Amino acid sequence: MSTKLGELVRPVRWSLGAAVLLDAVSALMVVVPFVAVVRIASALLEEGGRDEARKWAWIAVAALLLRAVTMFAAYAVTHLSEAELASDLRGRIVDHLSRLPLGWFGSRASGRVKKAAQDDVAALHHLVAHSALDTTTAVVVPVASLACLFWVDWRMALVALVPLVAALALYAVALGGSLELYRRYDASLAEINAATVEYAGGIAVVKAFGRTGSAHSTFDQACADFHAFFDRWMRRSARAGTAMEVISSPPVALLLLVLAAAGLVSTGTPALDVLPGIVLGLGICGPLLALAMGLQDLREASQAADRIGALLAVPALPVAADPVLPRGHEVVLDGVTFGYEDHDEPGAGTGDVLPADPGPAAVDDVSLELVPGTVTALVGLSGSGKSTLARLVPRFHDPRAGEVRLGGAPVHRVATGELYRHVSFVFQEDHLLVASLRENIALARPEATDHEVRRAARAARIDERIMALPDGYDCVLGRDVHLSGGERQRVAIARALLADAPVIVLDEATAFADPDCEDSIQQALSRLAAGRTVLVIAHRLHTVAHADRIVVLDAGRVVESGSHGELLALDGHYSRLWAASGAPHAPGHRTGREDHE
Repeated sequence: MSTKLGELVRPVRWSLGAAVLLDAVSALMVVVPFVAVVRIASALLEEGGRDEARKWAWIAVAALLLRAVTMFAAYAVTHLSEAELASDLRGRIVDHLSRLPLGWFGSRASGRVKKAAQDDVAALHHLVAHSALDTTTAVVVPVASLACLFWVDWRMALVALVPLVAALALYAVALGGSLELYRRYDASLAEINAATVEYAGGIAVVKAFGRTGSAHSTFDQACADFHAFFDRWMRRSARAGTAMEVISSPPVALLLLVLAAAGLVSTGTPALDVLPGIVLGLGICGPLLALAMGLQDLREASQAADRIGALLAVPALPVAADPVLPRGHEVVLDGVTFGYEDHDEPGAGTGDVLPADPGPAAVDDVSLELVPGTVTALVGLSGSGKSTLARLVPRFHDPRAGEVRLGGAPVHRVATGELYRHVSFVFQEDHLLVASLRENIALARPEATDHEVRRAARAARIDERIMALPDGYDCVLGRDVHLSGGERQRVAIARALLADAPVIVLDEATAFADPDCEDSIQQALSRLAAGRTVLVIAHRLHTVAHADRIVVLDAGRVVESGSHGELLALDGHYSRLWAASGAPHAPGHRTGREDHE
């Protein structure tokens, strides 16, 4: 059992130990009827032995009843223990997820969470509820049978050991290098899964460009590599495995025992003296297969435990012991530096523990002041650090150096609930729930009235679309209705409007809007921005040309800052970005207080 698995099952170790003891008693009762058969046969061959035979018959019946009771109790305890363990683990996972930085949650994080919380916890079920008891029986029955045999006739006991020892030796040969082989097996399956997901996810693009054959070849190659590896592995272990099963089978054991018994009888040993060896010897090799299956379950459970443990080891955001309240809505970024590790990159979601040597900085020594009632826009080439910098304000990550302050309070010292009452955000990748549209819009204010929800939806230009649905605001997103990207974005904007937070972070909130509705959404965003501290991540420069301040980022550093006109006059980075965007010299759309004015 791995260290991680031992740690995870610790809450139920005592109840699991009690179940194993109950099952050991149950396994011992398996041997009693075999002994009883020998005693009954011996008694019936003796004159006046009927009472002795009757006594052993009742002993056998009592043993079978005790086995049934103890086995039922053992399985009841293990299943209750497993339910308790699963509930405890899922509770720990959910609690830990609630304390992870929001930046950790990406496209692959959801799959990893599902794997740990559902699949890996389920993998522990068979180990705790079944395999522990099956393995106990597989060990206790042969040991008890051998003990009885050595007590009755050590010669028959040695004969009974022959197929057991041979089977164990062949099993060791069959498992030779199994740890490395199992690692390769898991890695090969992972490659097939990755190729399948890649092919299925990009099938539309692949077909559109007539590259179905080349894309399919990646999947074919992964399958071919797995087949070649698995074929070599099975050819290597099949002979030993087959020989093991044959040697440990009851017919082979019976043949050896009968031949040995015949030899002993021929040398003058009474037939009744060798009968126990024949009866008890049959039960020695039978549990080997259950023992092998138990070891396989243990391997799978150990791997599942390692994955669960890795998820629980993802560093949580520190919680301030003495939280402070923001005083005002000014946001200050003071010498902020932040770098993604491999596991922290947006969408990676692997979440391993931070290495000692941090990676390159995505944001490098940035200082900004976001003044209430103004709009600050972040612009720059892709990868310049715009989204990373913006996500530090609502504390999706903590900076490696420097500090982010809200109303004079460091955001890492503001309680999470209080922080999100002050800061709202709308990003390109909308985060909507599988819930009613009313619940999605009122997520930050569940107590909001229908009138308030509809007012926010009207301001986001999504009310008419929702009211045209069969159940209106009661339609469940993802089940009753599937919205387009632009519509989902407007729902997210309505949610931000209803939240009414004084600080707003927008990541090109009109990215999925069609040209007909982009202007109306810009007007809604202008109303959202009025009187608030607004930080806008701009990918299309014309949408932020009227911002109070435009900050140009390059390689994670601030290279220019000023109004649209001031930056054009500098004829530097911004001017080149503006010219490359193909926008007219006079800006058209507006994001900022000018629209409101």
